Amino acid sequence: MLPRLKVIEQDLIDRRTRAEHEGWKGEIEGIDLTPCLLRQKHAEALRLSGHRRTVHLGMPSAAP
Repeated sequence: MLPRLKVIEQDLIDRRTRAEHEGWKGEIEGIDLTPCLLRQKHAEALRLSGHRRTVHLGMPSAAP
């Protein structure tokens, strides 16, 4: 998940650069809100990756 978030972040940077170049003020405002949410998601992914553990469900038994 973390590598994908980096790709999304770079895409936002590229989109914002293009929006500035094209003069799309509404697009810039929308893009500017997204990095904050992306940083929150990144922090959550880092936090959860430290709590990852394997759950052993056992071997199923055959029904009589």
